[in-house]
Amino acid sequence: MTIAAKERVLNINTINPLIKNVEYAVRGKLAIRAEEIRSDLEKGQGKYGFDRVVSCNIGNPQQLNQTPITFFRQVASLCDNPDLLKKENLALVSQLYPSDAITRAQTLLKSIGSVGAYSHSQGVPHIRDTVAQFIKERDGGHASDASHIFLTQGASSGVQTLLSMLTENEHSGIMIPIPQYPLYSATLALYGAVPVNYYLDETTGWSLDIAQLTESVTSARKQGTDVKALVIINPGNPTGQCLTAENLKEIITFCYEQRLVLLADEVYQTNIYEPETRPFVSFKKALMDHPSAEVREGVELVSFHSISKGMVGECGRRGGYFECVNLDSQVLDQIYKMSSVSLCPNLHGQILVDLMCNPPRVGEASYESYSNEIKTIYESLRRRSKKLEDVFNKMEGVSCQSAQGSMYLFPQVTLSQKVVDAAAKEGLAPDAYYSHAMLEATGVCVVPGSGFGQKENTWHFRSTFLPEEHLFDQFCSGIEKFHSDFLQKHV
Repeated sequence: MTIAAKERVLNINTINPLIKNVEYAVRGKLAIRAEEIRSDLEKGQGKYGFDRVVSCNIGNPQQLNQTPITFFRQVASLCDNPDLLKKENLALVSQLYPSDAITRAQTLLKSIGSVGAYSHSQGVPHIRDTVAQFIKERDGGHASDASHIFLTQGASSGVQTLLSMLTENEHSGIMIPIPQYPLYSATLALYGAVPVNYYLDETTGWSLDIAQLTESVTSARKQGTDVKALVIINPGNPTGQCLTAENLKEIITFCYEQRLVLLADEVYQTNIYEPETRPFVSFKKALMDHPSAEVREGVELVSFHSISKGMVGECGRRGGYFECVNLDSQVLDQIYKMSSVSLCPNLHGQILVDLMCNPPRVGEASYESYSNEIKTIYESLRRRSKKLEDVFNKMEGVSCQSAQGSMYLFPQVTLSQKVVDAAAKEGLAPDAYYSHAMLEATGVCVVPGSGFGQKENTWHFRSTFLPEEHLFDQFCSGIEKFHSDFLQKHV
């Protein structure tokens, strides 16, 4: 009998059974089909009523041609090729690169050595100092301890590290919002932990109600779940809401009273589109501003940030960090140990974290160009967010809340019984059926709301508003036409 004829040692029945429970809708069946169509279009195969696939399923700005920040790329390129900084080359290089980019690269390389070498497992100390200073400036002077900051491969790896630390056994529960970014449900499934859902209120702009949190944690504990932590995504993903300072204070008090670790996913903190009425306030600042000293010193907080979002949008470089506040010193030692197992976060990502946290300042050579680039990207995102929201709200049977922050809209779609029945025949949720139809008709790939969780008998989808602005009207009209045709077909 050949090896091929034998049953493999590793097969679908012998892999870790927890892996089979993991679902990640953002890159699920729809995304796979989108790549098949993209391949067909590149090869000139198949017949489609469009000439490109628009990947609105994931917050990946540069895939949709968001321009990289020039200063960041200049510094990164000098760090990658330090020969350019040799004394004999500086005269020529100074004609091509601004002085502050050269100085920054020299400073970074002095602390890093080579981008091809491992760094400290927690991240380059100089870059962690930069992050600590950034946090202090952002939060109105509240100090940050660089020794409690861990640089990561994007925020996701940090989230996974903390969720693994919190999963003591199969009874360990983590409170997550519904709708939620499926990183959380997927990771909890992998670790065998219990997701304890709490629902955001769509009718009030996806607001978070403390009574809802209390009901969820009380119910879970009555059923024997050891609820250990609360996840807050602010600004929200997929929902786009931005919490008020008063709401943050209430949440922090709730965590103190319920003895919960607070995990604050704040990767969209610069994607704020209503800054006058809903500015971003970090949980770190809200904790340090809390009137109770017992709360300030008692709530265990871990906050996450990333280079992938905001106006930076450097998803592929995989950089981020998390800051630990009020965590037990022995727990910090264990987090360090787990970080060291992976040796270190990649150096390119670490460099971008440094640049994100310490961009050009007033008076420096690159400040004006940097500021103009940031402003251009921000204002365009703000316009596109509002335009797509208006389009959704004009569509029959669709309602969409404003995006106060992040990169997404999460409209609710009313679907007929005919759609529900047709979806069931295909083995799909109704909003997945709708989203598949949209992809096949327009080339636009979105994520069904069922992949994020939603209230029973409501249907949604998540779409980014990242397509290029000069093509945005075409993108919007394609969705409008599809929706109208879909409704007529499923009357």
